Order: sequence, then structure tokens, then C-alpha cells
Amino acid sequence: MHGNVIFNWPVRVYYEDTDAGGVVYHSNYLNFMERARTEWLRALGFEQPQVRADLGVIIVVHSFSVEFKAPAYFNDMLDVRCRLTKIGRGSIEMEQKVMRDHHQLIKAQVKLAFVNAETFRPLAIPADIKAAMLPTLAD
Repeated sequence: MHGNVIFNWPVRVYYEDTDAGGVVYHSNYLNFMERARTEWLRALGFEQPQVRADLGVIIVVHSFSVEFKAPAYFNDMLDVRCRLTKIGRGSIEMEQKVMRDHHQLIKAQVKLAFVNAETFRPLAIPADIKAAMLPTLAD
């Protein structure tokens, strides 16, 4: 991966994702974005259960802001994008977008913190994870 890499994860909208009007229920976008972040981490070579078991670390959402620009509907094929924008000592920041046919539906900023799996106290990002993330950092 090279700098300014955007990770894409496809998501199909199922009936269960929608409200009575066939529109994606707002909280389901958070699920779609969580799945994309999990797959991004997997693409970097890290499975979350293994990170917890081997390093005693979990990655938690610290803060999240979202802008709803347009709705998605039942059976839409969406593209959920992740773009790493900042790496700190114990946290990362990411821009995420939910797209349909190159039209932006959702824009979100998420800050993720690395914490001890038992105490939930902040930790430094493990060196091997940080090294894998650095080449994907947006320019």
C-alpha cells in the first residue's frame, strides 16, 4: 500500500438494514463502517481476536462524527471507504465515506484508541501494527 490509500469495502443493503420506508436506518451506517474498518485491519494482516490474545490490546471508538448527505435504500450496493488521516501515539484518526455509484451518502470522522483489553487504559499502538499502518497514511 502507498500513501493516501483508500480502502474500499462493498456492502449490500438488506431488508433488515432498512426502516419501514425501505431507507437504511441511520445506526446501520455505523455497522457498515465498523465492518470496513475491521476488513481494513485484516488487509493489513491483523485479526482483532489475535491482537487481543497476543498483545492484550483492543481498538475502541473514542469519538465519531457523521454527516448524513443522502439516503441508501434496500438492495443498494454501497462502497464503504476508509482513509487513514492521522497516527498518534495511542490512537488513529480515519475518514470514512459511504458511496453509491460514486455519490457520497455519508461522511464520517472516527478516532480509534488502542487500550489494554483488561483495564481499558490507553496504550501505545503496538510497533508492528503502527509499521503496517504508516504506508497507508494519507499524504
